[in-house]
Amino acid sequence: MSDAGDKKIRVRQIKSGIGFSENQKRTLRALGLTKIGREVVHPDNPQVRGMVQTVTHLVEVTEDAQA
Repeated sequence: MSDAGDKKIRVRQIKSGIGFSENQKRTLRALGLTKIGREVVHPDNPQVRGMVQTVTHLVEVTEDAQA
């Protein structure tokens, strides 16, 4: 099995989407983030990384160590 499929990233919302574009608000919602302080875990793949890049100023990303 490949290690790339096992990697996860933890995304935490640190700032509100209010005052930002509708696209950024929809991206937060698609990531599963609805309130400041909420955390979600997603697979580390290009699609999720692209979504995170869109709202990088609103979220904090940490890599989960999978054993």
